Amino acid sequence: MDIPNLSQNTQTSYFTSNNPSKNKNSKFPFIIILVLSIGAGFGLSRLWPISSPNNSLISSITQGNVVSVDDIKSAEELVVGQSYGDTGKTFTDTATGVLVKGGINGEGTHTLQREGGKSQYAALTSSTADLDLFVGKKVEIKGETNASTKAGWFLDVGIIKILE
Repeated sequence: MDIPNLSQNTQTSYFTSNNPSKNKNSKFPFIIILVLSIGAGFGLSRLWPISSPNNSLISSITQGNVVSVDDIKSAEELVVGQSYGDTGKTFTDTATGVLVKGGINGEGTHTLQREGGKSQYAALTSSTADLDLFVGKKVEIKGETNASTKAGWFLDVGIIKILE
């Protein structure tokens, strides 16, 4: 006795298979293409980076128009928008906030009060600029991060730009 075909669809599907080895082989080209794409993307990112790692923050301080702090005798001589500090060195770390007198837990001579509360404050010191001239002003600073045991961030200021 023959069993009749009850299926209405007489076409055979070419996309499914009951053979497990065929399914593994169909994924192989996809995996190769994925690995090659990731490798090519990584290689191209090394040739043409979007930005260098040290310049992750966009800084408005430029090295070309920095005035030496030695020329400034009082806070009244400071100009909003002008950068002051060491013109002979490149600094990598940037922060913005209000400069106040006094360090953090005895570390630094001044503090940069940044947005986000006390956990975001930075202890400051400077071997090139008299930070007392900038107390109470909103500034953008560039400097070098130093090791710290008491403050979250301890920065040696090299250049200061007055924002307000």
